[in-house]
Amino acid sequence: MKNVILVLVCFLSLMLKAQTLLVPDRVFDGEELHSDWVVLMEGNTITYTGTTNEFTRPVNTKEIRLAGTTLMPGIIEGHSHLLLHPYNETDWNDQVLKESPVERAIRGTVHAKNTLMAGVTTTRDLGAEGAGYTDVYLKKTIDEGIIPGPRMLVAGPAIVATGAYGPKGFHDGVTVPLGAEAVSGVPEAITTVRRQMGNGADFIKIYADYRWTPGAISQPTFLQEEIDAMVATATSAGKYVVAHASTPEGIKRAINGGVETIEHGDGATLELFKLMKEKGIGFCPTLAAGDAIAQYRGWNKGKEQEPERIKKKRASFKLALESGVAIVFGGDVGVFTHGQNYREMELLVDYGMKPMAVLTSATSQNARMFHLNKLGNLKKGYWADIIAVKGDPLQDISRMKDVVFVMKDGIVYQEAN
Repeated sequence: MKNVILVLVCFLSLMLKAQTLLVPDRVFDGEELHSDWVVLMEGNTITYTGTTNEFTRPVNTKEIRLAGTTLMPGIIEGHSHLLLHPYNETDWNDQVLKESPVERAIRGTVHAKNTLMAGVTTTRDLGAEGAGYTDVYLKKTIDEGIIPGPRMLVAGPAIVATGAYGPKGFHDGVTVPLGAEAVSGVPEAITTVRRQMGNGADFIKIYADYRWTPGAISQPTFLQEEIDAMVATATSAGKYVVAHASTPEGIKRAINGGVETIEHGDGATLELFKLMKEKGIGFCPTLAAGDAIAQYRGWNKGKEQEPERIKKKRASFKLALESGVAIVFGGDVGVFTHGQNYREMELLVDYGMKPMAVLTSATSQNARMFHLNKLGNLKKGYWADIIAVKGDPLQDISRMKDVVFVMKDGIVYQEAN
């Protein structure tokens, strides 16, 4: 008799577990668009996605109707800096030199919330830019529920070649904070990768090229053997390396070294993009950052001709599309306002990508690229990181700025009236 009662109690407890049913106009599941679909979750896990005529509604289900919306996986931002703010407010040098880590952390808490409310439920943050491991601790406070924000993948300080990074413009007797950790030679590179991983970096960011002096053009920084050693060290620990690279030689060395994504990539040739595709390396073009910087420097967008830098970026991106390389959605947010991640989507479409390809890049493709096995799709067994936007962004990508529902890990942070 006791066994019967126990079975009944277990059965009733399962039946009475709270579940949430989302009912939008349409569902983009990370790969395809569907009409007459619903999404059911229990706790933080999706338990059903599909048509209503194949669905039996469980008892004790809370229903959230999202009329006029498109439901989709939470956006996965591929290139952010939550500890930076727009350069037209304070230039990069002054942020690194004059803003304390405490001030930058407090700004970061605001940026994290704004990012989440914009529908970005995961962000890959590519360097604290002079704030040490503040990104690691920002991630920790989000994970512990102390502040709201997206899931974070963090790089920590990032790694540059000695002498190659800023702030610059000081005589050699002055010691100033650097925007990343400087190394020279294979032994120091290996030691630094290990230290950064041990201090909480989820992956390693390196600068394969940069300006050696203020105003100069970028040149390669690390030798091939240094890049090879850093990638091998990270890989042996189950982590990966990404590279800031914009010169053909810097990009080539990063590709040959085995990095997983190239950031910016302005100077890449068609042959280099094809090599990236062949090796499964993603390309994160960061169009919105370049667009913002051009405007900060005086370009009156929409009224004046595009500056030469923007024209070159368009031409470079056209080559990337022609090559078939995987485009990583990531805008270099922090150069421009956090929470305006949609600006990269709008530019990707403007530069020639189809809206479906953009949304796929920002969800399922970024999830695969970043090794996030339970994110990026609306499928049974995946985590409940889900957003809704007004209208249909596949018809008008600018609708991605109209986020009306945000759920991360099964918790609703924003809900339409």
